[in-house]
Parts: sequence; structure tokens; C-alpha cells
Amino acid sequence: MDNLKIYSQKFSNLNVSNSKKRGTALHKPILILSVIDLISRDVINDNEIRVSDELIETFEKYWQIIGSHSYTGGLHYPFFHLQSEGFWHLELKPDFNGLQPKTTNRLKKSVEYAYLDVELFELLQDDLSRKELLDALIGAFFPDIDNQIDSILQVNQNFEDEEISKSSIINQPKYTLKKTIIRNAFFRKAIVSVYGCQCAFCGLIVNKTINQNIVDGAHIKPFSQFYDSRIHNGIALCKNHHWAFDRGWFSVDDKYKIIVSKELEEVSPHAKPIKDFHGEKLILPKIEKYFPDIEALEWHRHNIFQP
Repeated sequence: MDNLKIYSQKFSNLNVSNSKKRGTALHKPILILSVIDLISRDVINDNEIRVSDELIETFEKYWQIIGSHSYTGGLHYPFFHLQSEGFWHLELKPDFNGLQPKTTNRLKKSVEYAYLDVELFELLQDDLSRKELLDALIGAFFPDIDNQIDSILQVNQNFEDEEISKSSIINQPKYTLKKTIIRNAFFRKAIVSVYGCQCAFCGLIVNKTINQNIVDGAHIKPFSQFYDSRIHNGIALCKNHHWAFDRGWFSVDDKYKIIVSKELEEVSPHAKPIKDFHGEKLILPKIEKYFPDIEALEWHRHNIFQP
């Protein structure tokens, strides 16, 4: 088993407190999200994760939005407990008294820094590996049943104003893209959930494990141009048809019918060719409010689709 699979499984199977009354304690997942956020923005650029103001602020931001509010928050809780997972290690200060810190200030006085397994830290430097690790973590610890989808979507809504305002103020799209890696992971989770883990184009459903899926959450209007990770700008597509959609091999009309490019040439001896889907209706979510936005589909037809 390769390292990416090993750490995806570790992220999916974190040992967290869970009770019927209080739900799941999300301290460990949120600490990992916070560290990945800071790594993606080059705030953490070596394998020494210090109890910095940036880490404290990032953890608190995520805790306020997605934290287990029946539990007490605070970075000091998971910073020590995450050692039990085997990939998180602590470099303690020489005068550490052996007692777990009860406050974040005490944590600062007890720990020099945390560090990850070298293999895991290297994986988190790579965009594709980081995406898969994020998807494994979010797939495991955030809900995908119908009456909780809105809570997933609220994560993106709460980040929306902050990201758009910062991108307009500093005019640095690359910075904004780095800032939104977590938001896009929640977007993928929400899209795949509302489509029932099914490709809207071909209907394929292949669950690799309970937390991994061959289906992606595809942006209709590219995120790199519009910074839009709302549910209406998404369609669930398998890997092949996500790739084809992004390159304009097919699009969708305002009646949600598939339109295939006349320029497409393909040989598909073992599967239904893309051209054979022309005129078929897109598979839509059960709930109408999650349907793809008509205006976004129109934009795709005029700007990406190759007639």
C-alpha cells in the first residue's frame, strides 16, 4: 500500500470522542484542516508546526464554523491528543512538567513545535495528494445525509464574503486560490452528496471505500475565474466525464439535456461513447434547490463548449 493510501486511511479513521448526546468531537480533524490550510498558503513551509498566532486564529475560525459546539474548543486539546494517531509528534520544551496543558497559553510554554511523519509532510506539498487527503478527512467527519447537507454548504457561505473581499482588495488571484483549498474540499463533498455519489452524465457509482468515490464535484464556471463554490455552480461527474466537461467535449442546455460536441472523435469499444449521450437528460439531485444554475450552464456553453 502506498503512502497516500495509508495516510488517507489514517485521516479517515482518526480516534475521536463520539456520543449520542454530544455528537462527534471534531478537534483533531479541525487541527489537521488548519495545518493543511497554512501549508497550502506557505505560512507553514517546513516540518515544524508551532503554536503560532496564525495557527491559533485558523483553528478558531474553523472551530466557529464547523466545530462541535457541545464540546469545549481550544487548540490545546487536539495538539497533544493527536500524538496517538502515530503521524503527529511533539518536540517538548526542556522544562515541560509532563502534564497536558489546559490552555493554549500553557501549550505555548510546553511545546517547541509539532512535526509530521516526513512522508506525510511531503504528500501535503503536492496539490493532488493534498486534495485526496482533504477529501478523505472531510468525507469521514462531515455529514452527507440529506437533512445535514445545508450545514456543509454553510461552511462555504461563511467563507464566501471573506475570500471575495480579500481577493478584490489585494488583487492576488493565486493567493485567493491557496486560501480556498478547504472551501473547495467542502464543495466537492457537498456536490457528491446531493447527487448521491452518482455521475450526473453517465450514472456511474463506484464507491472505493466508505470515504472515497470515483465521482468528483465539478465546477461549471471555473473556480479560478469566478471563485464560486456554491452548490449551484457544481455538477457531480466521474473522473472521465469531469475531464471531458472541463474541456468542452459536452455541455448541458437550459432543459438539462446533454449536448455533445460535433467535433468529438472517439473510439470506445468497452463503454458507451460520449456521443451516444447526446439529447439525454442530466441526472439531477432529488432536491430541486440543488439543481445546477441555468446561467452557469449558459456560460459554459458559450465559453467552454466546443459545438
